[in-house]
Amino acid sequence: MEHMYLVVAAILLSAALSVEAYKLRCLTRDGAVASFAVGAFVGVFSSINAFFLLTVFTIAGFFATMRGFDKKKAEGLQEGQFGERTWKNVLGVGMPPCIAVALEALGILTPEMFTVMFISTITVAGADTIASEIGVRDKKTYMITTFKRVEPGINGGISALGTGVSTIAALLVAILGWFVITGSLSPMLLLPFAMGVLGNILDSVFGAVLENPGYISKYTNNCSTALISGILGAVIFALI
Repeated sequence: MEHMYLVVAAILLSAALSVEAYKLRCLTRDGAVASFAVGAFVGVFSSINAFFLLTVFTIAGFFATMRGFDKKKAEGLQEGQFGERTWKNVLGVGMPPCIAVALEALGILTPEMFTVMFISTITVAGADTIASEIGVRDKKTYMITTFKRVEPGINGGISALGTGVSTIAALLVAILGWFVITGSLSPMLLLPFAMGVLGNILDSVFGAVLENPGYISKYTNNCSTALISGILGAVIFALI
């Protein structure tokens, strides 16, 4: 019965946060629906700890988006008109953790493998969000495949500021995620941290090689790099 109460609470909280994000123009209407679906899925089929971590990450992402928004808008680097995210943005970062939840629910992942994969997907998304939202302020941006100077905000562009803050963000998210999910800290949290850094690098490489030519969208890029990193983290953990 207690689990049922937690599930209901997670669903209600997902609905409330999605509605509030829509009112604050952080999400479009379809983005709010997608956000609710992701939150409710994790709340129903996983633990309250996983739901809490996903919620914290989502709120932190909104803050990162709105920070310095006026300056980004003046330079044409903002997402949407008001920094709002659509359903494509939400599912791009929300599908990988949901897949991790589904794989554990189906018995494909052990609880320990799930922990690594779930946290890794959140870490990749967090690091990429920070790199994208804060890194665009660094005017010294270089294409990851050629290291030639490019305009800030271009797919595949990297900078010292973006790389630095995304690495710090990956470490902080990995520490927070591990503590929230397991209730303790362990050297094993360095695995999702490493996957977060790797995923951010892959995002830039995919952006330069696949996204710029139009082979994939940025949403597919976000989803695939987080999923690859999450699965790789779980496999490495299983082999250790």
